[in-house]
Amino acid sequence: MHRLIFLLIACMLSGCSVGPDYVRPDIQSPEKWGVEYKAAADMANLAWWKQFNDPVLDNLVETAIQENLDLKNATAKVDQYLGVLQTTRSQYFPQITAGFTPGVQRSYQTLNNTTESYQANLAASWELDLWGKIRRSSEAAQARIIGSEAGRRAVIMSVVANVAGNYITLRGLDRQLEIARDTEKAYADTLKLFQLRFKHGTISQLELSQAESNYESARQAIPNYESLIKQQETLICLLLGRVPGPIPRGKTLDQLIPPAIPAGLPSELLERRPDIIQAEQSLVAANAEVGVAKAAHFPKISLSGALGYASSDISKLFVPGYELASAGGSVIAPLLNFGQIRGQVKQAEALKQQALYQYRQTVLTGFKEVEDALVKTTKGKEQLDAQKRQVVALEEYARISRLQFEAGTSNYMQVLDADRSLFSGKLTQTQTHYNTLVSLISVYKAMGGGWATEADKLGSKKENGK
Repeated sequence: MHRLIFLLIACMLSGCSVGPDYVRPDIQSPEKWGVEYKAAADMANLAWWKQFNDPVLDNLVETAIQENLDLKNATAKVDQYLGVLQTTRSQYFPQITAGFTPGVQRSYQTLNNTTESYQANLAASWELDLWGKIRRSSEAAQARIIGSEAGRRAVIMSVVANVAGNYITLRGLDRQLEIARDTEKAYADTLKLFQLRFKHGTISQLELSQAESNYESARQAIPNYESLIKQQETLICLLLGRVPGPIPRGKTLDQLIPPAIPAGLPSELLERRPDIIQAEQSLVAANAEVGVAKAAHFPKISLSGALGYASSDISKLFVPGYELASAGGSVIAPLLNFGQIRGQVKQAEALKQQALYQYRQTVLTGFKEVEDALVKTTKGKEQLDAQKRQVVALEEYARISRLQFEAGTSNYMQVLDADRSLFSGKLTQTQTHYNTLVSLISVYKAMGGGWATEADKLGSKKENGK
């Protein structure tokens, strides 16, 4: 008995909590990235989308931060967990209630005998947190707040990256549509010329059909790109939290200035990526929940008391002499629950293991996304340089083929092949161009960084009425 009393006093003084304290798991990080960059500046904390130097893109990003519905939902989740923490922390303090109880009793033996009673009181109850159940619950609630805030920042990063990436894709599709229309116009002029030549018998039906085929190949590409552009505009509108409609244009694809490639270390990645922070905080919360479950093994000790007045005459309810007071306490200890608490502890420990595996998987996924984005960016630039040189060669090929055809030293099949190759080469070069820019955006998104804070400030501008 004396040992139990000593244990209770020691727990109250030391604030002990059952269950394991959180320790960050060891994560194996790559020593270096598979792709190295010379003189790469660390710009991961800057508002990189502004480096494109396109005011229209800047406005789209700001609108998305203020109006995106996924971001509003993520913000509401943070408020939800703030409420959970407030509710949990309230259990540290006595819970005080006020009550007023009027009553009437009538005897069945004497119907005229009616007794009235009135009672008003203040009552307080307080559960002593000897085993740290409330402290562990508060620890879990705090971790969920931090995790939800990290989740909100992850949504910010995703929204900004998607708006910028889809806007660049839109400008790329605009450029491809422009190429298709210019080619269709050039082929239409050639077809008219061939129709005149065929009418005067200077070319055959075969050469006229080849010219018609060339024209239709460019013509059918136009509605395809027009459809893709409309779909891209609708996607951007969704990110902006608005109904489908046109999207304003700014700089052309060739006028956009790509930001520098950020350099970063794997150790920094763990500290900057919101999804990794969120996954770790889920692990912290799950670890604390183990302590909450284990606390159910120990007695629940509560204190209670009440002060008030009681009288059979409501006019004398608060008159001195009619006071009442009560004080007491309770100790409730589990005796026989057929493994219920052990099952809850086992469930909490299993959830902790799941959170641990999810945390490790999130870290590995983060490393993969950074590596993939870096590789796509650097190899995309190499591919784009080669395609630019190829287009220059194809333009020369098409020019010489047409001159030889006009001189009668080659047939139209060679011209047709050269034109088709040039048309395809220009479209492919444009696609590689905007895909490389999008992969560069993916580098910033994968690396995390302080730029999410810069983006978050755009949302506060509307709240402040600026």
